[in-house]
Amino acid sequence: MAEATIRIGIVGTGYAAKLRAEAFLEDKRSHLVAIAGSTLERTQALAQDYQAEAITGWQQLVEREDIDLVVICTINRDHGAIARAALTAGKHVIVEYPLSVDLTEAEELIALAKAQQKLLHVEHIELLGGLHQALKQNLDKVGHLFYVRYSTVNPQNPAPRKWTYNHEMFGFPLIGALSRLHRLTDLFGKVFTVNCHQRYWEIEPEYYQTCFCMTQLCFTSGLLAQVIYGKGESLWQPERKFEVHGDNGALIFDGDTGFFIQSGESTAIEVGSRRGLFAKDTSMVLDHLLDGTPLYVTPEESLYTLRVADAAQRAAQMGITIFLTDKLN
Repeated sequence: MAEATIRIGIVGTGYAAKLRAEAFLEDKRSHLVAIAGSTLERTQALAQDYQAEAITGWQQLVEREDIDLVVICTINRDHGAIARAALTAGKHVIVEYPLSVDLTEAEELIALAKAQQKLLHVEHIELLGGLHQALKQNLDKVGHLFYVRYSTVNPQNPAPRKWTYNHEMFGFPLIGALSRLHRLTDLFGKVFTVNCHQRYWEIEPEYYQTCFCMTQLCFTSGLLAQVIYGKGESLWQPERKFEVHGDNGALIFDGDTGFFIQSGESTAIEVGSRRGLFAKDTSMVLDHLLDGTPLYVTPEESLYTLRVADAAQRAAQMGITIFLTDKLN
């Protein structure tokens, strides 16, 4: 494909789909052919903005012969089915995390992509952002790692009645928000045990008004980590905080502000922007397809984090600690 223009089809009409469309429109190596969405009016409006054809169903889009790469930016529940159909039709695939809300299906999709000799790229732009890069650059300063805490709490009142507050469409909180765990597995490696508790506040069975999920990870290195994810009406104080504690100091990132803390002193750490990450990810995928440039994350790495998230879900459901071994539980 060295001299080719890559022809793109996007499934989805939300925030990620719009940023993808902008990125493809600005990159001369790609041509956005069509956008598929569940609502015709919204799909037509987005397609018109980016000079593409509007299609009502993703099934029609993945079968088109004039599309080389399918980009999946729709509800989490449908990621696996669309990726399977696109790979089976011989398309390359970009999918926003998670690859699937089902661990077994995700494994099957990775095997299918290899059999088809097609790219399967699971987007994890959190690895490209300023916070993660600052963490990587300064991690050695804290010495021997002891404890990590990562908390993202987003109060919303009233909570929106949308797919991100729907049990089936979003999935288990730490699967739907897989990046919360992927930061940790990327930085700290393999997980030994997983414990998890979650709570919903809901007044109808399908949609909830508040979600709060708290998981504890013990890494094979002995590092202890706590991940807190919450959103909705029954939470009142927003928080976006990442703490790494070691025997030589601590890294504290609160919002977009970072510090290295030692006894009696605090040193500011510059944290880069979170802007432009979808465009960067998109450009890297095109580089990979056209020039063979390695990508910043593999589907197997995302699959491992999905395995940890699946263990957290089972731990919460059964009230037990899950031991992760080399073989799947």
